[in-house]
Amino acid sequence: MVDITLAALAETIGAELRGDGSVVVGSLAGTDKAQAGQITFLSSSKYREKLSECKASAIILKPADAEFFAGNVLIMNDPYLGYALTAQALDTTPKPAQDIAPSAVIAEDATLGENVSIGANAVIESGAVLGDDVIVGAGCFIGQNAQLGARTKLWANVSVYHNVVLGSDCLVQSSTVLGADGFGYANNRGKWVKIPQLGTVRIGNNVEIGASTTIDRGALDDTIIADNVIIDNQCQIAHNVNIGQGTAVAGSTVMAGSLTVGQHCFIGGASVFNGHMSIADGVTVTGMAMVMRPITEPGVYSSGIPLQTNKEWRKTAARVLKIDDMHKRLKRVEKQLDND
Repeated sequence: MVDITLAALAETIGAELRGDGSVVVGSLAGTDKAQAGQITFLSSSKYREKLSECKASAIILKPADAEFFAGNVLIMNDPYLGYALTAQALDTTPKPAQDIAPSAVIAEDATLGENVSIGANAVIESGAVLGDDVIVGAGCFIGQNAQLGARTKLWANVSVYHNVVLGSDCLVQSSTVLGADGFGYANNRGKWVKIPQLGTVRIGNNVEIGASTTIDRGALDDTIIADNVIIDNQCQIAHNVNIGQGTAVAGSTVMAGSLTVGQHCFIGGASVFNGHMSIADGVTVTGMAMVMRPITEPGVYSSGIPLQTNKEWRKTAARVLKIDDMHKRLKRVEKQLDND
């Protein structure tokens, strides 16, 4: 547990403190479950009437909500940001590795910066370069000539193929694969002929990649993930995809080859993108969307059918199957009206 006074926490997260700065908190909890010694937050004012029931030692609140809680308050315009910064301050997550494990296999010509940690049974191949304060978890594989920038952290069993480049301050969760071959084949009279993938993957700074995600290397050019991109668990990013700065990609999204996604986009979970097209900056795609055509203007885009009861869905499906017939009938009616 990490204990911190409210005065120190307020300074850390950039909040205005109202109350006793000497009070100590050691963990976060929801407003309905928080007890003494814990801190919570409220980002939606519609729940502020319940603040009088909260037992937390302090609450992070918007200025307009501060009067609804009689206890210690940390006031911020964005309490959710305050929650994130407080969670960082109280974080007790262990490091993926400490020091260099005796069982790690490190090539003689690999280059390690200062204060590098490498976990048990990790393999660092020839020509790999690890910057200062890099942490490589147990069972990771770092291929030939791969590069990891300063303070980048890999959890257990991450595979970084040859020539892949990660920038500084990246975080890669367990079992992710960076730089596997893209899905490239030619067909010779029914026999698949493999096309070696000659590009690589280049990942910018401050990128976070979730568990069991795969980012394929480029066929000729490189697959590019720009700075400050966040990618959730179990996503498939195909060869030569280019994701712009600040974009967020939720879990189980699939992106086909040579897709370009703009800057500051929000991609909902389980979305599917066709390849060889572009998505504009500032686009939001809601969950489970199927994006088959380019998007040229910022905005919110959706597809698919929202959940219904089975009875309602069966009616909807039956009507959808009749759309073509209904269209033909409508055209006949329109033609008849025009003739009249």
